[in-house]
Amino acid sequence: MATPPELMDTDAVPAPERLGLWTDWLGRLFQGLKSDQYGDTDFDGRARTLRAGDVVLTRLEATRHRVTRSTSAARATELPYLKIVAPWKGCAGVEQKGRETWVTPGQWSIYDTTDSYAVANPERVEHLIVMLPKPLLAERGVSSAQLDALMARRLGGSGGISTLALQTMRNAFAELPSMPEAAARGVGEAIAQLVHLSLLDLAGQATAQTQREALRERIKQHVAQHLADPGLSVDALARALNCSRRQLYNAFAEEPDGVAGYILAQRLAACRRLLVDRAQAHRSLTDIALGLGFQNMAHFSRVFRAHGGMAPSDYRKAAFG
Repeated sequence: MATPPELMDTDAVPAPERLGLWTDWLGRLFQGLKSDQYGDTDFDGRARTLRAGDVVLTRLEATRHRVTRSTSAARATELPYLKIVAPWKGCAGVEQKGRETWVTPGQWSIYDTTDSYAVANPERVEHLIVMLPKPLLAERGVSSAQLDALMARRLGGSGGISTLALQTMRNAFAELPSMPEAAARGVGEAIAQLVHLSLLDLAGQATAQTQREALRERIKQHVAQHLADPGLSVDALARALNCSRRQLYNAFAEEPDGVAGYILAQRLAACRRLLVDRAQAHRSLTDIALGLGFQNMAHFSRVFRAHGGMAPSDYRKAAFG
């Protein structure tokens, strides 16, 4: 089966050809998916597909339509995926395993491409569609029987880990075009982990361990968003995330350098990326260091040398040859 284009926009083709083009594109991207438009003759749609490692994210906007996957098409699936629909606008009705659930903006639902399903979009929609290879969840100890009980259920809308998962998926789609491949793969793994935790929470299986893992993901998200803040510290994190220092330390008990060490490591990693980026060559070392939360050059130079074995100026010179 040919690989579908990453961009699709029916505005670029004559109106009579739009339905056929859209149906063909959906069938190739989503492995045999069938589509109809409730008998409407006017249709327009556009979509963009990005990859975060093995995780596929598609932003889809279209007039009303519905999609179905037959049992025979499901059995012929080349790659087994779990598929998420998360509306930005409009709503979606997901049917699978004898269940039906409706999701609206701020919510999401998940279903299995290796079984038959239907998704109704009875009004113009703008959706984020995320596809995760099933083995990514199996590697985390989620059995097929457990997954069956969680398909076509509603997640998100009331805070917690499923809301964090949704925010991460949306943010990932926005930032992926500017990410290097290695970073994108890491983002895909983070999405899989947050979906895993969301499903455990939905199943009522959240344990002390999964709660620590969820807090650790929230910490990492907050650190990534606030690296430039020189006030970012363990105490500031505790206040921002409404938890105690002890909870922070417990969440990072398996990390070798703890919370403070993680913050420092992320700042240094961000500095290294800027120092070897020719587009940033006009910026001084001081500008880069202060822009990533270091309070003075003396401290920055000391920790950079301690962790990298050379001064930041030498690191930059070596990178530029």
